[in-house]
Amino acid sequence: MDIWKITIICFLSILTSPCSGLDNGLALTPPMGWMQWQRYRCVVDCDLYPDDCISEKLFKRTADLMVSDGYLAAGYEYVMIDDCWMSFERDPKSFRLQPNATRFPSGIKALSKYIHSKGLKFGIYADYGTHTCGGYPGSLNYLSIDAQTFADWEVDYLKFDGCYVDQSEMEEGYAAMSGFLNRTGRPIVYSCSWPAYMEPSGIKPNYKALAKYCNLWRNWDDIDDSWQSVSSIMSWFGKNQDRIVPMAGPGHWNDPDMLLVGNFGLSYEQSKAQLSVWAILAAPFIMSVDLKNIRPELRDLLLNKDVIAINQDALGKQGTLVLEKNNISIWVRQLKPHALNCSSYAIAFVSHRTDGYPYRITVKPSKLGLFNEDGYLLQDVFDKIERPITTPEEDIVVRVKPSGAVLLKAKPLCDSNAIQH
Repeated sequence: MDIWKITIICFLSILTSPCSGLDNGLALTPPMGWMQWQRYRCVVDCDLYPDDCISEKLFKRTADLMVSDGYLAAGYEYVMIDDCWMSFERDPKSFRLQPNATRFPSGIKALSKYIHSKGLKFGIYADYGTHTCGGYPGSLNYLSIDAQTFADWEVDYLKFDGCYVDQSEMEEGYAAMSGFLNRTGRPIVYSCSWPAYMEPSGIKPNYKALAKYCNLWRNWDDIDDSWQSVSSIMSWFGKNQDRIVPMAGPGHWNDPDMLLVGNFGLSYEQSKAQLSVWAILAAPFIMSVDLKNIRPELRDLLLNKDVIAINQDALGKQGTLVLEKNNISIWVRQLKPHALNCSSYAIAFVSHRTDGYPYRITVKPSKLGLFNEDGYLLQDVFDKIERPITTPEEDIVVRVKPSGAVLLKAKPLCDSNAIQH
């Protein structure tokens, strides 16, 4: 289907489902959940890897653990399939996508019902191109059929990838899929991917269109299980914040990719750093980890209520990189005011140092944009330590471990509840 046909289809469907915008009222805070890709990739040999292969067994087990181990109660509500769930052929009669029959013998609708029975929501993966990145059938020429299939399966979240398609067609094609999803009448969070293909190629995507058609969008390269990967994504978001931050807000979010916490590549301190920056960025909190075998201290990081509260703050304002000092990055996010001109803030100090000891750094709140004359009560989000009241011209003093983070919440004293909470 060429770009003109896609545009015509979108125009003709306007009476029943406007293509002028995503109109689903979803993702008013950044989505939270679990997705298989980073931890399990495209493992499909269930004989050799029975506990790791992409199968209904994996997703049912994860759903059970999401409930029993407190993740759902903490706000992680989506269980999502990524690539490699499909058969290599569409149904020959209906042309619908179908799952691999060996690994998903009960079918996707049954898996969706199982996940919903646990009080969770269900997400799935597809690709706008001729094939998915793993070589399975893509949605090009089948947008309407696939949108309706997902609605019939009671899908709540769609990750729509962008392999094997011309980048010049992406904006219009993703917009068309947005319209087809609207048309089903099923509320489906729509995660788009076209910036992740354009940005590394030096092409600036239309972020206004992304905010119009998508609930969230991947901005940059896939995350890998390493501190180097996390650092490079942080760096990209800091360098490009002036053009991407204005597009983020309730219902439409920038997405730096999945959380690595609990996997193999990050230390405990580096895990704190990723969580801190993702919370400041108002990024989706999408885990990708073996929940059965995660270490308790890393599970506790993922379930930290104060970190989650910052990430899910109802103001929905993405934070920014405000200052870099002695190879420490300082990120700041304004939180929802409790009274007029009385905002709390989250402040993340992230170390890119490797010199082997907790580095002492000082900064005045006024240098970070905090000007409440009565001062701020500072709470260490991870260590649960309350620090002395600090006025705008007094120093905040922290020590940050190498490649680690200190995350503070600054509560203004004009808030009558600041000292009690």
